Amino acid sequence: MRTRTVVHLLRHGEVSNPTGVLYGRLPGFRLSELGERMAVRAAEALADRDVAAVISSPLERAQQTAAPVAAGHGLPVSIDDRIIEADNVFEGQRVGVGDGVLKHPTAWRHLWNPLTPSWGEPYREVAGRMRAAVAAARSAARGHEAVLVSHQLPIWIARLDAENRRFVHDPRKRQCGLASLTSLTFDDNTLVAITYTEPSADLVRLAGASALKAKGA
Repeated sequence: MRTRTVVHLLRHGEVSNPTGVLYGRLPGFRLSELGERMAVRAAEALADRDVAAVISSPLERAQQTAAPVAAGHGLPVSIDDRIIEADNVFEGQRVGVGDGVLKHPTAWRHLWNPLTPSWGEPYREVAGRMRAAVAAARSAARGHEAVLVSHQLPIWIARLDAENRRFVHDPRKRQCGLASLTSLTFDDNTLVAITYTEPSADLVRLAGASALKAKGA
């Protein structure tokens, strides 16, 4: 008999970011009110699952998203630094092409190789730490389920790595919405399925509409 274990990669909910900067690993960026509702939705989606471990990135927004999931199962939230957001040289700056740091020639030296990428933590390093974190969670929750609360890029790179796909990608085409679940199912140590769900799909649409309104679109 094989032992089935599921590791859910949960992206955090919407963050309050009125100035529109790339917040990355900066402290102090917490969930918006809508983001808190997304965290509750994620907890509801996982309420009937056999969750034995809830593990979060050290960043506030991830811990906030993890809290209702853990509370629903009577579990503590553990911290794993390996599932933190990817490092980025443009952290704390606006990165719009027309209205941000990218319009300044001094920033262009960081853009020479999008394949690695040259402006941030190499994809292969992100993949390596996420792979190790998933393996540790799988071991800790063997025969049950674990929830890892992380960030869009690390989760997407973890999925590409699991599917043996190239890390180079268009960020606009990542299938990793706010408070979404990318679930990895293992029989013993063998990955047998990857599923993707968006418990907060309607709230994500609401967030998008609010962003457009704020921009006057």
